[in-house]
Amino acid sequence: MKKEFKNVIELNIALIIIAGAAPLGNFISLPPEIGIWSRCFFAFITLAIYNKIKGTSLSYNYKKDTASFIFCAFLQGGHWITYFYALQLAGAGLGVIALFTFPIFTTLLEPLLLKTKFNPKHLFLALVVLFGLYILTPEFNFGNDTSLGIFFGIISAIFFASRNILMKKHVATYDASMLMFYQNGWIALFLAPLLFLLDFKVAHYNSLLPYLIFLGAFTTAIGHTYYVKTFKYFSATTASLLSCIQPVYVVILAYLFLDEKPTIATLIGGSIIVSAVILESLISKKN
Repeated sequence: MKKEFKNVIELNIALIIIAGAAPLGNFISLPPEIGIWSRCFFAFITLAIYNKIKGTSLSYNYKKDTASFIFCAFLQGGHWITYFYALQLAGAGLGVIALFTFPIFTTLLEPLLLKTKFNPKHLFLALVVLFGLYILTPEFNFGNDTSLGIFFGIISAIFFASRNILMKKHVATYDASMLMFYQNGWIALFLAPLLFLLDFKVAHYNSLLPYLIFLGAFTTAIGHTYYVKTFKYFSATTASLLSCIQPVYVVILAYLFLDEKPTIATLIGGSIIVSAVILESLISKKN
């Protein structure tokens, strides 16, 4: 029992570290593409050092897996960019709640991508999530920043769900820190041309550099690697169930560091969405 409690504490530490990306993404006033390039670049450097110290092999089956690695990096990059748009437009609390529809999208997309059996209960849960999003959204108008932010959060969830499904076969074969090393490297390479195309002030970027390094090295490289490490102790379903606490951590951090107070609609809509995700995890666990 003591060991199980220790494992749960470790998982929650990882979730708190990752949750720090939400208020940072809302605070960093740069084009999301530049913020994500910085996040991936500093995570790439951190993971290179980590893998060197750990002695992790960075070799893989180039002919077989390169195309899949690149496509997964594209999905992850799309997820992070749209997530940052969601955070900047809707705020940290609403942005992360919209993102946490991804377990529902996972259950809907997995039968299509992996040809697994579809459970009709998942469609009901998807409708419950849509109802929660309806409560969160002040009005369905793309001219409204909150509505647009929630829309980007949903798109981010679809990207994230698709990436996670396609990464399953790689996680079984390769070390997680090695996979994150290549994924962050590819994303940084893809986004590098935007450093010269997008309009932002270098002086402003330099003033945000400590936050960008923290975002990449701590919340991305360390947080995500630490989170994947906990999969040794939990099944994927159990980890998914326990990770539903993350939106709560984000709301608390956003309140503490950004003075972003959750509204009644946020609390009600968020509770409906998180409850649907927990119910989905319980259904998956029984199957």
